[in-house]
Amino acid sequence: MGILDDELRKLKERIIILSCLVEEGIRKAVKALIERDNELAKQVISRDNLINGLEVDINEECIRLIALRQPMAKDLRFITTAMKISTDLERMGDIAVNIAERAIELNQEPFLKPFVNIPKMAEITESMVEDAINAFVKEDVDLCYEIIQRDEEVDELLEKNHNELFSLMIKNPEIIPLALKRMFIAKYLERVSDHATNIAEMVIYMVEGKMLRGTFVTSEIQKLCLEDFISRQK
Repeated sequence: MGILDDELRKLKERIIILSCLVEEGIRKAVKALIERDNELAKQVISRDNLINGLEVDINEECIRLIALRQPMAKDLRFITTAMKISTDLERMGDIAVNIAERAIELNQEPFLKPFVNIPKMAEITESMVEDAINAFVKEDVDLCYEIIQRDEEVDELLEKNHNELFSLMIKNPEIIPLALKRMFIAKYLERVSDHATNIAEMVIYMVEGKMLRGTFVTSEIQKLCLEDFISRQK
């Protein structure tokens, strides 16, 4: 194994560590919300600096590798993808903190109604993040297309959650502040799914050298991606 290969392996390991911290943060933040556990929410907030620091370290290592090793072709795509993934993961960490902060606020308020859509959204988004990193590690393009498909499920749950809360607010305007905070949390989870989709798209770029998006993939491109994925299964 050459020097660059060893450095790329270590870079991949750092990405895995960062993803584990982020996944744990999202999971604990949602659990703090559902179980009304302020201490758990505070744990998520307190670990944000660790995630931020690791993201900075990864980006600095990527810049160093590009400057000193002058990687070509796929190695270069791997490094640039790792840099982008670390940024998406750091933003997911910020979202976990946002959920934890809203959880603390809601825990001080009367209980509105059992959570239904948000736990489902959290389950899907957590699996998307985990699978996106697995796709990066294993260079699994088919898994990337599955992740893109799951993003639509999250969008549907977001709309369902908003519609249910709007109905409650119309019937009882006094709950509007509580309902809006729940809407924010659902939107936060939807943003996590968008970042996981970003990672999946970047992995496709890393493996196949084709870029599917500008910032977020458009619905038309998503449709083409899914058609491509379906055709692979035939």
